[in-house]
Amino acid sequence: MMHNRNLAPVTPEEVLDWLEEGRVSPAEAFALFRTLGQRAEIINNQPKDAQEKLNDVLVELDALIGLTEVKQLVREIIAFVQIQKRRSEERLVTEPLVLHTIFRGNPGTGKTTVARLLGRIFRHLGVLPKGHLVEVERADLVGEYIGHTAQKTREQIKKAMGGILFIDEAYSLARGGEKDFGKEAIDTLVKAMEDHKQEFVLILAGYTDEMDFFLQSNPGLRSRFPIHIDFPDYNAQELLAIAELMLEKRQYRLSEGARRRLALLIQRGLRSNSYTFGNARTVRNWIELAIRRQAVRLVQKRGEVTREDLMLIEADDFGEGL
Repeated sequence: MMHNRNLAPVTPEEVLDWLEEGRVSPAEAFALFRTLGQRAEIINNQPKDAQEKLNDVLVELDALIGLTEVKQLVREIIAFVQIQKRRSEERLVTEPLVLHTIFRGNPGTGKTTVARLLGRIFRHLGVLPKGHLVEVERADLVGEYIGHTAQKTREQIKKAMGGILFIDEAYSLARGGEKDFGKEAIDTLVKAMEDHKQEFVLILAGYTDEMDFFLQSNPGLRSRFPIHIDFPDYNAQELLAIAELMLEKRQYRLSEGARRRLALLIQRGLRSNSYTFGNARTVRNWIELAIRRQAVRLVQKRGEVTREDLMLIEADDFGEGL
């Protein structure tokens, strides 16, 4: 099972660091250098357009704020796929490419964004022919009468063929107990994983504690998901950087006062330690509300509205506490 702890080094510099720290022996370091060399050779031998496309996705991945361990694990998955393909070419025994994944973390921590990137990565690696993402929740899978759930679930699986089926708040499928139709959805998903191996990837996502309980309650499911990725909450500095990036993409910017006001709101949200604070999702909502309030302020302004006015978000646009 691949976890995001104690990851292997992914660059020669990291191998040297591990050697200096005594975490690997000289023989192990030599073996790691060979593995890294093979990985680079595989990447360099890809068709140039495919290589550039994969690299484009990796640039997007690296540009995400925070998520250091998530990025490392994604690169570990890429290396695993590449090396298994290389072993297959050399007629060596290969590990099965079972890429069904559990995403654990609070809302707004980048789970859906990373899932989309994974779909594109798998397409460029030749694992999935389409690499698209079909995002669903309980209501999209669970029906209102016997047999309806299996039908709805199969429809979503069909849409996801060649790509990724992403089920948010997946633990809600098991909340109703044995008689709940959610169990029928789980059984249908398990059957599809058996019947359509290598044809789609299933990602189950949700709060960490709820997902752990969900998997403990369904032991047959746990063994089918070899990859578990934990998405930590962002810290205040990361959330402020995300906010500024969101504004920059929309061609807005914060005044100094607005930056201090938003930083205060973020600190308050983090201290609340509440499920209602949704990390980057909440910050995006605040940004969108501030943009609407700025529009109202500018419409009511006397005199000319300049280009600078149109771009600048002021402290009052965030209100006192949203």
